[in-house]
Amino acid sequence: MSDLKTQFEQAAADVQKLSKRPSNDALLQLYALYKQATVGDVTGGRPGMFDMVGRAKYDAWAKLKKTSKDDAMQQYITFANSLSKK
Repeated sequence: MSDLKTQFEQAAADVQKLSKRPSNDALLQLYALYKQATVGDVTGGRPGMFDMVGRAKYDAWAKLKKTSKDDAMQQYITFANSLSKK
């Protein structure tokens, strides 16, 4: 397993152990970066206007379109580490 993937998995585990719940914006960013790093570009249609949470998640993920998985992993690690230091 690559060093980047190991760091990514550790950062994902560390986020689960944060003593303080991150803001909704931070959670959306974590979600989008995680999905981009593990799945790639967003697929499927945008959820309807009554699914506000699904729509917000979709939009956050869609903003990362064409970001490579490795870049998304690195951004996730950096962002997760910044949350740990707060």
